[in-house]
Amino acid sequence: MAQKPRAWQRMLSGRRLDLLDPTPVDIEIEDIAHGLAFVARWNGQTAGEYAYSVAEHSLLVERLFTRLVPKAPAKWRMAALLHDAPEYVIGDMISPVKAAVGPSYGELDGRLMAAIHIRFGLPATLPDTVKRQIKRADRISAWMEATRIAGFSEVEADRFFGKPDRTLVDDLDIRLRAPVETRAEFLQRHADLLALMD
Repeated sequence: MAQKPRAWQRMLSGRRLDLLDPTPVDIEIEDIAHGLAFVARWNGQTAGEYAYSVAEHSLLVERLFTRLVPKAPAKWRMAALLHDAPEYVIGDMISPVKAAVGPSYGELDGRLMAAIHIRFGLPATLPDTVKRQIKRADRISAWMEATRIAGFSEVEADRFFGKPDRTLVDDLDIRLRAPVETRAEFLQRHADLLALMD
């Protein structure tokens, strides 16, 4: 009898995360922060001495979301910080690969995201308005990354990601640093937002 393929991953925390049936009790922020700090955006095709990590991107998206929605409660800022959290296990697939994989990628991502949200006191599914606001911050971040470290011209980035309001981005930097530094800041930001949610 053929053995079923393994669909779980052992985390550094010791947790065993089942990708087909993830549960909130198997989610640890330390695992998320560590994984995201070591996952490169843009498939590593960025300028600089360090890869631009998903953790760094997540910190930038949360800052942009807060600028776009300054009165947003801490729980929605937490959702912005965690918007790519499933990538700590499944990696950062660029959009063309997601399109090629098809709907099964979205289903896997959705199951993981629901477990992550519940683990940190968020609804399994975010309100559409909040999702749209986070997506807007995500696209602005992608524009910044594209033009500053990924080799896109502004004209090209405007076409793919939309032209951002320059007042939102001009004083923000794209930070390239050691994964351990980004991991520490991600963990601290998560702790700060969690404290505000209590």
